[in-house]
Amino acid sequence: MNLLKKVRLEIAVNAEFVEPTVEAIIGAARTGKIGDGKIFVQNLEECIRIRTGEKGQEAIG
Repeated sequence: MNLLKKVRLEIAVNAEFVEPTVEAIIGAARTGKIGDGKIFVQNLEECIRIRTGEKGQEAIG
C-alpha cells in the first residue's frame, strides 16, 4: 500500500477574496499528479474574534 502524506489548510476569507484565494492555491499546488488535493468552499455562518469581540467580516480581516 502506498500512502501519501496529507496537509489540511483551513482558510477564512471575505467573499471578495474567495476566487483569488482558490486560484492562488491551485496555482501553487497543482502538479498534475495524484495527491494534488481538493478544495472545499463553504459558507462561514459566523466568525467572532475573541480578543476584540468583533463579528462577521471585521473579525475575518
